[in-house]
Amino acid sequence: MRARPFLAAAALAPALLLLAGCGGDAGTSGASAATCPGGRIRFGVEPYEDPAKLKPAYETLAAALQRKLDCPVELKIVDDYSAEVLAMRNGQLELAEFGPLGYVFASRLAGARAVASFADAKGALTSYTAGIWVPTGSPITSVKDLAGKSLALSSAGSASGDALPRYALKTQGVAESSVKIDYAGGHPEALLALVNGKVDAAEINSQQLATARAAGTFDPAKYRQIWKSEPIPNDPITVSDKLDPAFREAVAKALVELEPADVAKVGAFLDVDPPGPLVRVTEETYKPLFDLATALGLTEKDV
Repeated sequence: MRARPFLAAAALAPALLLLAGCGGDAGTSGASAATCPGGRIRFGVEPYEDPAKLKPAYETLAAALQRKLDCPVELKIVDDYSAEVLAMRNGQLELAEFGPLGYVFASRLAGARAVASFADAKGALTSYTAGIWVPTGSPITSVKDLAGKSLALSSAGSASGDALPRYALKTQGVAESSVKIDYAGGHPEALLALVNGKVDAAEINSQQLATARAAGTFDPAKYRQIWKSEPIPNDPITVSDKLDPAFREAVAKALVELEPADVAKVGAFLDVDPPGPLVRVTEETYKPLFDLATALGLTEKDV
């Protein structure tokens, strides 16, 4: 997602897992149309982390959802956000998980309806924060000091990796044109650009920070955080509004009834610790992101 053009003719990535159905042909199984429209459920996930790492985590979640709904679940790790929106809009995905800002436009362009997100062990919806980091020895001490410097962002359309850092520049009176913005291609790549000395500063959100610290690829003692956002509600899992409302309700119910162990592996990537269940969310949950898009004048061409 380094380039700005939106909804390019991107195909779904070949990484696909077809989870075995609950006995025999999906079309002849005991699953009802309310929980198994068309005999299968296709679940899209944007590769916000290495797909090879994401796949086994989402396999666990998808398998648990399959058991709840008595319907085969096909997990599709898509190419990028644009491909995910295009697939849902074209009826190729029944379910999809989007980043919070991506959901704003997916709701408008593809009819994505938020139904569930990730909670902590107490059942409270979790959140994360955006951040801008610099080396400890850097003369940069605030967002205002970024003028004339290079800043690695993750990818266009990311809430924590693009919109919020740019909003920080705006609110601090720093013209974007005065900052050399480098879209690194993802959160891990933005962090590596800073670690490898390719940029003066980089966005590192709290989720990526936790993942990198656990992997031993980032030592916070060698860096300073010069800016931190307000909390952002975690990624929503969405259902296409083209489908029967009864199906949307069945999926929402099934998701929030999954055991914490079923979603813990995914939650680890989203800095959910200790892991809890999924909880219901609605469009209203993400109103701050809709407001952010309005404040920055963002359109679908910006993500």
